[in-house]
Amino acid sequence: MIEAMPIVSASTVTGLHETLALLTSQLRPDANHKEDLVFLKDVFSEKSLGYLMKIHDKLKQYEKHSPTPVLHSATCLAEDLAEELQNGPLEDDERELLLLLSTPHLKAVLSAHDTVAQKNFDPVLPPLPEDLDDDLEEESVKIVRLVKNKEPLGATIRRDEATGAVIVARIMRGGAADRSGLVHVGDELREVNGNLITHKRPDEISQILSQSQGSITLKIIPAVVEEDKLKESRVYLRALFDYTPYEDKATPCQEAGLPFKRGDILQVVSQEDATWWQAKRIGDCNLRAALIPSTQFQERRLRYRMKMGSFPAPMSPKAYDRAEREDCDSEGALNGKDIAGLRRSFRLRKDRQASPGEPQTPDANHTEFLIYEEVTQYLPRPGERPRLIVLIGSLGARITELKQKVIAENPRRYGLAVPHTTRARKCNEREGVEYHFITKAAFEADIQNGKFIEYGEYKDNLYGTSLESIHRVLDQNKVCLVDVQPDALKTLRTAEFKPYVIFVRPRIYDSQRKLLGSSSSLSSGITEDDLQEMKHSAERMDECYGPLVDYVLVKEDPVSALAELQVLLERVQMERQWVPVSWVRS
Repeated sequence: MIEAMPIVSASTVTGLHETLALLTSQLRPDANHKEDLVFLKDVFSEKSLGYLMKIHDKLKQYEKHSPTPVLHSATCLAEDLAEELQNGPLEDDERELLLLLSTPHLKAVLSAHDTVAQKNFDPVLPPLPEDLDDDLEEESVKIVRLVKNKEPLGATIRRDEATGAVIVARIMRGGAADRSGLVHVGDELREVNGNLITHKRPDEISQILSQSQGSITLKIIPAVVEEDKLKESRVYLRALFDYTPYEDKATPCQEAGLPFKRGDILQVVSQEDATWWQAKRIGDCNLRAALIPSTQFQERRLRYRMKMGSFPAPMSPKAYDRAEREDCDSEGALNGKDIAGLRRSFRLRKDRQASPGEPQTPDANHTEFLIYEEVTQYLPRPGERPRLIVLIGSLGARITELKQKVIAENPRRYGLAVPHTTRARKCNEREGVEYHFITKAAFEADIQNGKFIEYGEYKDNLYGTSLESIHRVLDQNKVCLVDVQPDALKTLRTAEFKPYVIFVRPRIYDSQRKLLGSSSSLSSGITEDDLQEMKHSAERMDECYGPLVDYVLVKEDPVSALAELQVLLERVQMERQWVPVSWVRS
């Protein structure tokens, strides 16, 4: 690979070392080195990169020798010479010279030479007015000319309440103002394109700036600021709510806001402002940062809305499935290794903390608002236990059969946690295969010791899924699939399991005739009331637990849903995923 690269002087191309260091720092120990090396080989074998290095080398030589032009009017000299040659008989060499001097390319080169020699490329600044204000005589005035196309200027302004001055409130990272390096936070803005803006409102000034195209001339009184020691941060957040800046009346500039959806990954590049952070959305081609509400500000106004009654208290859906509940009424449905169907039938015990589905009075002072979650990328290393796969579903999802098909097709790779029960063992059942059979006293003790992620009672017998049963599957280097009530996510969503949460919901057709396609066992005998109940169940579950979900699987039919789930399970174990940063640091 080294022989294929263009030979470039290390002493002259200082930026190349930084680029190489940045690229090689991305090579993780568990990365595919072959693909990375092939990629680097292709990059540094490009002819265009070699040409750029040569241009860079020539510019470095130019800076080193600092040549000065011999004359500033090469174009005039060429025109005079051409005129002299045309006035007399020409030899072959003279005729060739005249032809060269008449070509447009040479004329353009000579014109560029004169432009550089005369330094005509510098912007022509308008002269300062003779009748300057008295308060400007002792102040440093800076005139800045920026070239702006359709992109925003990338700066917000405010009016100082004490002095009435129009002050630059913030500079958006990557915007036109930031790239220029000429406008800074705290600068006082006096004129825009020659128009005095001292007595204009900030919204009027923002409109002038946004409507201006091409060159914008600003008259600024620079702020006295200390050296900026703030570096671009590398904080990544998962958004846990939807945000539309054009609907936010509190934003200082709607055009500078960053719209995002729940689940989007945001890179926060500046938290200097306690109210409005600057961030970029991962996956966007736009490199400019935009404003998002800070955690403290968003929490403060949600708390206020709850106090005023405009922020609704969370609701919890009834996460049972009518079809599975009916199946469980028969004795044969109580099959081992899975209590998902049984869970819909048994009575949840009331001797533990109340679940979110029970009516509670929200306390604005003790509510945990889901705003952002700091995340980082994670991939299980070789020899590390697989991530736990947690399935939750709304009415009609039938995730039990979906999960069982995944395990039936690849039992060596996937496994189920064996549940515990207090009922008597049948003659055809084996301990630790269909169930773990224990006494009621032992079951009650395990409940008190917090060993179950969920449990319940059915026909005077107790059933439950324990944390130990999950560990047994993971310790075998198998991917453990668990189907739980959403409330169990509070127990499972830890660094110990690093769960990947999949929300399965059926597709509800607007035609009100079909559910899950013609191949589904649920497509027949479904009434309009059933469809509405399933739709509301999915909406309520999404509202309550959506922020904790990594993937939403919309079940069209059993075949396509199984294929989609299998692909997803492979991707979780083979590709980097965003996880809470506490899972990795701990």
